[in-house]
Amino acid sequence: MRIKLDLESEESFPEWAFGKHAIQSMIYSHLDSTEYRKLHDSKSFKFFTFSDLYPRGHFKPGVRKSLIISSPDEGFIETLYEKLLPDERFYLGNHSLRVISIKKFRLRPRKAFITGSPIVVNARPGMGRFFTFHHDGSLDYFIRAITENAVRKYSSFTGEYFQLEGPLFTRMIPRVRKDGWVDVYVRVNIRGKYFDVPGSTWKLLEAKITPDNRDFYAFVMDAGVWILNSLGFGFINPIRPTRA
Repeated sequence: MRIKLDLESEESFPEWAFGKHAIQSMIYSHLDSTEYRKLHDSKSFKFFTFSDLYPRGHFKPGVRKSLIISSPDEGFIETLYEKLLPDERFYLGNHSLRVISIKKFRLRPRKAFITGSPIVVNARPGMGRFFTFHHDGSLDYFIRAITENAVRKYSSFTGEYFQLEGPLFTRMIPRVRKDGWVDVYVRVNIRGKYFDVPGSTWKLLEAKITPDNRDFYAFVMDAGVWILNSLGFGFINPIRPTRA
């Protein structure tokens, strides 16, 4: 289940003026007086994520940007939807944004997806904190890691054993930077310290969806892929696949 916020600024400022942690803090602040008030301190999976603000570019008066928040927990989305108010203003860093519209909706998974924020994966032992294609380069490890994590999160959410036949995605086409690298870096605030977190974005993630695994892929679509989902990483959207 998802919420789409359309937002406008009343001043001009660069898009890097605040980070993902500011959006995360805004979400948690709207949950303060609800049954989800302790979610921030939970050591287990958070089961929500959010997109990058889009379209890309600097903030300017009258220029509308959108944010999508998703979760397989319908209670979470319903609660947040009730707390977010039309025409309210909230601060992200030192800048305020006005809510123009709020929409609550559901999407069904299709056989293809696109990333709406970078996917972040833990590195293998001895390879640093986060996986990068530049330093590791193993697509096999990347696919195995995101598959195992998705199954573990789904089993944790449902309380039932689940086994996926095959990898999470059967066809993957990355977005490649102008310098030829796949890795992108996002500066985030984690426990009061700033880090450049590497991830990857993908213009096609194709899956083999069947009646037996459709609920699983609906979960993955709304919970996010791999780690740091509650910090706005691993967000994916369903798309109609095109032949590349």
